[in-house]
Amino acid sequence: MQPDCNSPPRTTPSATPASRPLQWAAVLATALLTAACASRPAPAAPAPQPVQALPPVRTEAPPPLPPVPLPSTTPAESGNAAPDPVEQVLADSDRILRLSPAELAREITRLSDVEETSADTPLLLATALAQTRQPVDTARALGLVQRVLAQPASQALHPLARWMESRLMQQRRMEEQLERQTQQLRDAQRRIEQLNDRLEAVRAIERSLTTRPAPSTAPASAAPTVPAGPPRTGTP
Repeated sequence: MQPDCNSPPRTTPSATPASRPLQWAAVLATALLTAACASRPAPAAPAPQPVQALPPVRTEAPPPLPPVPLPSTTPAESGNAAPDPVEQVLADSDRILRLSPAELAREITRLSDVEETSADTPLLLATALAQTRQPVDTARALGLVQRVLAQPASQALHPLARWMESRLMQQRRMEEQLERQTQQLRDAQRRIEQLNDRLEAVRAIERSLTTRPAPSTAPASAAPTVPAGPPRTGTP
């Protein structure tokens, strides 16, 4: 049985000289008990619970990025690259749209002389002809664009030519409609002039009737007397 270390030491009453050895034995036992309680080891801490290892997280590598396309080399950077024909036509068309009427007439003459030199010249000539707003020039411009569409060698210019064909056909329809309206206006004006002429003729007749003098009435004369014949003679 372990001694109770928390209980206070027992005290014995004063004894006689004969009982002193017992007192010393009790004191010694108390001291030993106190020393044993002081040297008693502290209770051991509970053993740590084993930590459960988490399963490893699988990380997938990101997909590789697509290659970045390098910027294309422009004609300004590469002296050997040919310019885009569509861009060239658009640049020249922008210049034509800014010409005055006199300069436009000279440009049409110049392009007509060199019409067959390159594939884009018919489109430039069609652009210039469309600016005159004349039905004859619009029809000629439409024929030039359709001729470019019929040439397989001008495949790069076909998208632009189709767009120009659509615009020219729309312009031609509007010009034809305007021409019909103008003709109807001329016919109406001519009918109005004819009605005005007839109305003026009727008014002239009315004026001539009102200005003619009325015939004068002669006074009534006495009835004419019948001359008396020779006297009758009796028969024999």
